[in-house]
Amino acid sequence: MDYNIFIIGIIALNVLISFKGFNDEMFFRKFEFHLGSIRAGEQIRMISSAFLHADLPHLVFNMFTLYFFAPVVCQSLGDFSFLVIYFGSLICGSLLTMVFHKNDYGYRAVGASGAVTGVLYSSILMYPDMTIGIFGIIPVPAYIFGIVYLLYSIYGMKAKNDNIGHTAHFGGAIGGYIITLMKEPILLQENTFMVILLAIPILLLFGLAKAGKL
Repeated sequence: MDYNIFIIGIIALNVLISFKGFNDEMFFRKFEFHLGSIRAGEQIRMISSAFLHADLPHLVFNMFTLYFFAPVVCQSLGDFSFLVIYFGSLICGSLLTMVFHKNDYGYRAVGASGAVTGVLYSSILMYPDMTIGIFGIIPVPAYIFGIVYLLYSIYGMKAKNDNIGHTAHFGGAIGGYIITLMKEPILLQENTFMVILLAIPILLLFGLAKAGKL
């Protein structure tokens, strides 16, 4: 796969800003997603938090996912559409987090998960038969990877035992899902089953939320 300046630039920004946060707690606290601070006027945190990560494994996992799936979106939809999906999903992730945690002014989270999940969902919608290698050796259908990724996010939201923005995964998935279908509505006819299948974890999330189980 050919990697262009936009993909390389986004990965580089995530690495540089995350490592700055690993080594500078004041920097980390200033730019992480903190609901109380955002409501007080620091909306920049809704974007800056997506370039910070909780730890090295969190960063590596997100960047590995982006490294694999971003070229698929770029080659299929173009660089501009990739950027729209990446940052549109990032913003959707932050907005959904604001909605789900609107009464928790102490809520904190970091991670590119929303943006990355949007790119992941976009690529899977277009190429559901792709195969990826977990740990480089275990072949898994891409759509299975995407669904498990979101189910893990539900677990993370319920467990609340880390600083990862699990809620943003779903906002990002919704963003990538909707933007891709808007750009390629033919997918509704060509990949109807996959469109429905990838919607299931999203519907499950809202079902659990409505039932008060999140």
